Amino acid sequence: MSTVRADAFGTGPLSRAAALIHTLVIVEALLLLTAAPGLVGLFLLAPDPANLPLAALCLLPLGPSAAAALYALHHRGGDLTELRPSRVFLRGWRLGAGPALKLWAPLLGWLTVIAFTLTHFPATGLPGWWAFLLAVTGVGSLLWGAHALVLTALFAFRARDTARLAASFLFRHPRATLGALSLLILTAAGTALLTEALPALLAAPLLLSLLRAGRPLITETREEFTA
Repeated sequence: MSTVRADAFGTGPLSRAAALIHTLVIVEALLLLTAAPGLVGLFLLAPDPANLPLAALCLLPLGPSAAAALYALHHRGGDLTELRPSRVFLRGWRLGAGPALKLWAPLLGWLTVIAFTLTHFPATGLPGWWAFLLAVTGVGSLLWGAHALVLTALFAFRARDTARLAASFLFRHPRATLGALSLLILTAAGTALLTEALPALLAAPLLLSLLRAGRPLITETREEFTA
C-alpha cells in the first residue's frame, strides 16, 4: 500500500491552483475594501465631462490599493497550508501607500487634463492632429503608470528614481510594455462592451497579468539597481 508523505500536503498542482484562487479572491476583496470610498463615489458620479476632476479624486485611493495588491500577488505562496494573503496585502499597503500616492496623484492629474481637453476639444481651436497626439500621450502615460506602479509596489526607490526607471523601461522592455498595452485594450473593450464595473471586479487577475508581463523589468531592476 502506498503512503502519502505528510510534507507533500498542500504542494501538488490542485493545491497550488486552489492557493492561487484563494489568494486572488482575498486580494480582490481587500483591494475593493481599501479603495471602496473612492469607487463608491466614482459609480455615483454622472458621466459628464465636468465631473472629471471629481472622478480623479475618487480614484486616488486606488493607487495605493493596487500597489498593495501587486505586492501581495508577487509574494504569494504556492503552499495551501502557508497562505497569508491578507497579512501580506496589509504589509504591502503599509509599505507602499505613500510612495504609490506620490506617483499616482500626479498621473491622475495629468490624465484628467488630457481627458478634459479631449472632451472639450472643439473649444480649444487646435488642429485635429492635436487630438490624436493627446490620445497617444494619454496611452503612453497609462503605460508609464503601469510600470511605475509595479516598481513602487516591489522596490523602495525614491519617487523620481521610480519615475525615471518606468520611463526608460517603456522602450527597453517593449514586450513588457506591449503586455501592459494588451491589458489596457482588453480592459477598455470589456468595459465598453460589458460593464463599467469590470476593471474593479477583475482587478486582481488583471494585476497578476501585469506582474507576469512585467517580469523582465522586475528582473533587471533587482539585478541592476538593488544590492
